[in-house]
Amino acid sequence: MSDHRHGPDHGPGHEHGPGGHSGHSHGVSADADRRWLAIALALITAFMAVEVVIGIIAQSLALISDAAHMLTDAVSIVLALIAMRLAARPARGGYTYGLKRAEILSAQANGLTLILLGAWLAYEAVHRLIDPPKVEGGLMLATALAGIVVNVIATWCISKANRSSLNVEGTYQHILNDLFAFIGTAVAALIVVLTGFARADGIATLVVVALMVKAGYGLVRESGRIFLEAAPTHIHPDTVGDKLVAQPGVVEVHDLHVWEITSGQAALSAHVLVEPGGDCHAVRRDLEELLRHGYGITHTTLQVDHAPDPVMQLTSPATRELLPVNDASHCKESHGPIHRDGPHEH
Repeated sequence: MSDHRHGPDHGPGHEHGPGGHSGHSHGVSADADRRWLAIALALITAFMAVEVVIGIIAQSLALISDAAHMLTDAVSIVLALIAMRLAARPARGGYTYGLKRAEILSAQANGLTLILLGAWLAYEAVHRLIDPPKVEGGLMLATALAGIVVNVIATWCISKANRSSLNVEGTYQHILNDLFAFIGTAVAALIVVLTGFARADGIATLVVVALMVKAGYGLVRESGRIFLEAAPTHIHPDTVGDKLVAQPGVVEVHDLHVWEITSGQAALSAHVLVEPGGDCHAVRRDLEELLRHGYGITHTTLQVDHAPDPVMQLTSPATRELLPVNDASHCKESHGPIHRDGPHEH
């Protein structure tokens, strides 16, 4: 007996209304996210324009690099706002999940821009270390201190949004790294004012570059996992499969797939075989409850069938073997390990 869950009525664990997905609702509405992002965007854009002018006058690479970083901050916020709009659109046509992964595209773009900008700034910083220009330390220090204030406010605004979204987290990392950049610039400026050591400007830039690359790599890695449909980092599919097959009435679990639709929205599908005469519907409901409460997975598709006789011809748990099955209800080629109650390969 197959039980595919389609249509608007998904039964227990599949409420899609506001706050329906226990794994999705984080107490921050999409409108609130957009509002906080818009405030941060206004602050950053205004200060960036001022900083470019001052950076050119002071001949400070650190200030110009901060301004360039703020430009990517502004772009990242714009991308995040666009991605939120797209992700909010209902699923239709060929996009059966809607455009939820637009947010992951935004997060990956943020990660890549951090890495690329970091590479350019590293090159410029090394050049400045070899041949340092004259730097106006006082002007550089005043601008950096003002930038710290602006970025603290912007960082606080972004932190009020839903950071469990990789899209918002990408924007947050941009702003946070910009805050670190201004702190580094302020320290470098103070050194220039007190000692005249102009190379402090380039050294501060290299420190910020390291932070940018670290944050960018993390975003690219996490967004890449979602695009490659890897399981969420806190869920091990083999452990889930063993847990499912240990439930009463379950004989075998195979074709088990766990992935993320978008950040924080895990999904699972599996083919489950129950003992002959078992209640397929009751087993499915029990498994859905286990997945919901044990792993926070509420978007599940379980195909539940009765096990053919050859599968039931097993000896003791210590000597059970994976026997060939010719029944039409069993998959000819299973994707991934076959889970049975007893020793089995993973």
